[in-house]
Order: sequence, then C-alpha cells, then structure tokens
Amino acid sequence: MSSPLKWLMTVLVFCALVAGFAGCSTPGGRTPGDVIDDSTITTKIKSRLFADSILKGFSIDVDSFQGDVTLTGAVKTPREKERAAEIARKTMGVKSVNNLLKIQ
Repeated sequence: MSSPLKWLMTVLVFCALVAGFAGCSTPGGRTPGDVIDDSTITTKIKSRLFADSILKGFSIDVDSFQGDVTLTGAVKTPREKERAAEIARKTMGVKSVNNLLKIQ
C-alpha cells in the first residue's frame, strides 16, 4: 500500500472509531462516563463507611445515580444515621443524599 493511501485508511478508521464511541450511551441516555462516575462515587462512599470507626460494622447499601446518592440499611442510633449521610455528602461528585437508613 502506498503511503498516501495508508494515511487515508488510517484517518478513515480513526474517524469511524470516534463516531462510533461518540454515539455510545446507555438505554437511559447516560454515557459510559456517567455510569463510571456513579460507580466511582458509590465505591468511594462504601470504602469511607467501612473505614469509619463508628460505621464499619454496619451493612449500609449505597446507590448512586447522576450524583444523587441513596443510603439504605440499618444502624443503631440517630447519630450513626447522620454520620453515614455526612460521609456521603462530603464525597466528591455527590449532589444530594437520600438517607433511608432505619434505626433499629
């Protein structure tokens, strides 16, 4: 293959790949980057809850969608419930926290 033809083929393949990736989104209209961001937020919050000396023994579920975080599960005191929400709120990327933790 001659050099100009090889260069043209490379450019065409690159353009096709860029166009293909630009059109990628989930059924809900979210890009792969949005989904990764929510996964990152969830992981950061879970690790911070686990590392917290007050909350590490509790089973707290964390769900994130477009930066809105929902906490579910059970804790023993109102202070523990507030502490979990505080940790979530202070996590980068969190827009709001819906604290549905039950006190048992």
